[in-house]
Amino acid sequence: MIERIPLERGLIVANYGRHFLVEASNGKRLICHSRGKKSQGLVGDRVLWQASRDEGTIEKIEERKNVLYRQDEIRTKSFAANLDQILILIAAEPEFSSSQLSRALIAAEAEHITPIIGLNKSDLVEPFARAWEWLQPYRKMHYGVLPLSLKKSGDVDRSELLKLLAGKTTLVLGPSGAGKSTLINLLVPGALAHTNEISQALNSGKHTTTSTTWYWVDSDKTTALIDSPGFQEFGLNHIDPAQLAAYMPDLKPHVKNCRFYNCSHRHEPGCGVIAAVQTDGGTDGISENRYKIYCDLYAELSRAEKY
Repeated sequence: MIERIPLERGLIVANYGRHFLVEASNGKRLICHSRGKKSQGLVGDRVLWQASRDEGTIEKIEERKNVLYRQDEIRTKSFAANLDQILILIAAEPEFSSSQLSRALIAAEAEHITPIIGLNKSDLVEPFARAWEWLQPYRKMHYGVLPLSLKKSGDVDRSELLKLLAGKTTLVLGPSGAGKSTLINLLVPGALAHTNEISQALNSGKHTTTSTTWYWVDSDKTTALIDSPGFQEFGLNHIDPAQLAAYMPDLKPHVKNCRFYNCSHRHEPGCGVIAAVQTDGGTDGISENRYKIYCDLYAELSRAEKY
């Protein structure tokens, strides 16, 4: 009679392509493989795994509460699972894309994940002032917008960030140059160097960057940061264009004022959204830039539905 090896609970804390780093319930970490040919696991997944020699096999992924992902015509890219919030880190310089920021916020809204915007490099006075003004429509919404200077005033920013992140699992998103590595090292000193050591061991000394990695911020393991790779595009083909306005907090309150229940908010008479579009956004209005982002996205998602 073959003795069955009991399954253990674990947490996926890093993804190295076909390999996963799983943290067991006793805190030890080991390399695991997915059962079968497909690698279905995501960082943040709670899993059942089975030991096999010096490695392990993931036998089951437990039910997820959410997954943040993007989707274009070619592929779907998942970032992480079971998130409480995302911190979208942008910088006064280099200039960030309003379209990409809005897309990331919409993806978070669709999965009921709380978004926070961090604006780095407040020490660059004029560029920061321009970026802060540009973010006015987002500051009027329910998003927290946090001014940061991660290199200049690390102690102050570290204290504020720890309050914001305490007790939660937070995914950090952002373009290259925004300061993600600085933020991770500020909150978890030495974390990136340790991750690089693991990467080198798995790739015979060849340095590679992991796609996504989990870091514990506190010794009690109640607060976690997930670092993710930068992205150039953020496809939203998984979003129904008819639901798009519901995922944009500045548009959503005005939908109830539309004459037609199936209003696309682009050309219909008696549209409450169009009526709320104002040059400066007003107190409760919609900025012209945000409305343009909505119209461009609606057209893009409507084309995607046909294929």
